[in-house]
Amino acid sequence: MRLAAEKAAAVPREPHEVVLAGDTTVALGRRILPPADTPEVQRRLLGLLSGRRHTVYSAVCAIGADGRARVRIAETIVAFRALTDADLDAYLSCGEGLGKAGGYAIQGRAEAWVRFLAGSHSGVIGLPLFETRAVLRAAGLPLA
Repeated sequence: MRLAAEKAAAVPREPHEVVLAGDTTVALGRRILPPADTPEVQRRLLGLLSGRRHTVYSAVCAIGADGRARVRIAETIVAFRALTDADLDAYLSCGEGLGKAGGYAIQGRAEAWVRFLAGSHSGVIGLPLFETRAVLRAAGLPLA
């Protein structure tokens, strides 16, 4: 939530404008996983997630015309099946998930690994739609 709020606050905004920002974090137990900035890190992260449940936290912040920040967070539990070396080799070779929280993009090939998901699918992608709509409405946007 802090990172989403800091990102929103860093954007120059005219008084009548609304700014929206977000941030996604993947946690394995109490351990916060870094973004996969190299294929080596990505392989290590996916190895950690293999066959296990993890939690994806996706926060959004809207700063309204009144200058007030509204922040919400979606918490989603995701469980992967056990991944083989062949799974990891194929995934890393396609380039998907590099730079992403946890090293995967659920909207792509990694969705085939998901054996259980409880929470916001869009939050795992990176923008939790339910929470985003709530902060935008609270910020004064007339959403139907």
